[in-house]
Amino acid sequence: MALPSVLEPAPSFFLQKPDRSKMAIGDYPAEYNPKVHGPYDPARFYGKADTPFSQVKVGEVGSWLARRNKSPSALAGAFSRAFWRWQHKYVQPKRTGIAPFFQFTFASMLFFYVINYGKLKHHRNQKYHW
Repeated sequence: MALPSVLEPAPSFFLQKPDRSKMAIGDYPAEYNPKVHGPYDPARFYGKADTPFSQVKVGEVGSWLARRNKSPSALAGAFSRAFWRWQHKYVQPKRTGIAPFFQFTFASMLFFYVINYGKLKHHRNQKYHW
């Protein structure tokens, strides 16, 4: 088997430009423009602005929900933005308080209660109906 020469051309897939229409892990959103938006903020949505849910009328809720992007990547982006908003508000200020520790403790307690509910429901106190 002959070794490839340094002068041989590279395969064409090395020369293709990556597809920027899809966002991959570690990429900026396609709507983000550093000249317009300034420094990147992971807690901000860079897509087209829509009516906030608090200003939607009851009759328009169906059409408002139909306009939402329901893909797994959009859901992951929403959770990521929520996490970063929580980080900016509670964890990363210069003089942070004890709130994030209590929030984390409460969330852990709730999570473990939910996953152990099947075992705990058998230990309820019940009245005897004689």
